Amino acid sequence: MDINEVARRAGVSRATVSRYLNDGYVSREKRELIGRIIEETGYVPSQHAQTLRTGKTKLVGVIIPKINSASVSRMVAGITSVLGQGGYQALLGNTNNDESVEVEYLNLFAERNRVDGIILIATVITPAHLRAMDRVDAPVVILGQQLPGHYCVYHDDYHAVRDMTASVIAAGAQRPTFIGVLESDESAGHQRHLGFQDACKAAGLEVAPEAQVVGDFSVDSGYACCEQLLAAVPDLDAVVCATDEIAFGVITCLREYGHKVPEEVQVTGVGDDIISSISYPALATVHHFYETSGREAARMLLDAMEAGTDAVPRELKMSYEIRRRASTR
Repeated sequence: MDINEVARRAGVSRATVSRYLNDGYVSREKRELIGRIIEETGYVPSQHAQTLRTGKTKLVGVIIPKINSASVSRMVAGITSVLGQGGYQALLGNTNNDESVEVEYLNLFAERNRVDGIILIATVITPAHLRAMDRVDAPVVILGQQLPGHYCVYHDDYHAVRDMTASVIAAGAQRPTFIGVLESDESAGHQRHLGFQDACKAAGLEVAPEAQVVGDFSVDSGYACCEQLLAAVPDLDAVVCATDEIAFGVITCLREYGHKVPEEVQVTGVGDDIISSISYPALATVHHFYETSGREAARMLLDAMEAGTDAVPRELKMSYEIRRRASTR
């Protein structure tokens, strides 16, 4: 079954069927007839033919840092729901937190106009990223990082962690510590760390360098970093963590070393993971609206693709909520 057969059965020209498929003008009578024949025969237009005709692939490249991240999965859920409503499909590129692979995917999607647009869930932005994005002849939306002069949707990590740290200090913490991630990750690394430091300064607390350590986005790293903190600051009374996963590792470590949470040590995270509210104790954390941010990034991309060369890049900063639970006082 092809477009010529549909036209023959409907008694119309191939051009009329083509206009129908592309939402062009077709009389109501012919539109109903063509629609009925397509439904009866199960005809599906050739994607390749549509691409040749319109110059659009109806595909969007979505580059993600890791496939097993709760926050990333929520972002992707938001992205794909909006793209699907707009008639687009997503091609996922998983990089396993390898920035060079992110650049490779940008270059791959740019070749021969493979996609109509790209959403990059970013952790770091390097000069190689910028060069690759400049070569892409399609809109690129960055999700998770702020990049002036580019389309981006990002989270207010600085104020989120500053507010969370302030609440821990208000609840009695005098020797707060911090476990972060690499500072090259502007949002999750640098901004969250800076929020912690500024909240401590505002409260008149000096935090020694050895009370601020760097790990990665894993439970095991949280455990190991907590051991490091306990060795350096045995009387610590709060651990502010850059992610929920780190915080879960911290709580396990504290419990095994005989410290009560939150009576002796308060613990906080960021992300509001699905198990944060049912862990023991329930984790106090920052709720970022990850799925909503994914939807907003997809809408931003659809608008940019529609506007074409007339589009003006814009930024969107998401809000957050502090979820105070049993791991703090």
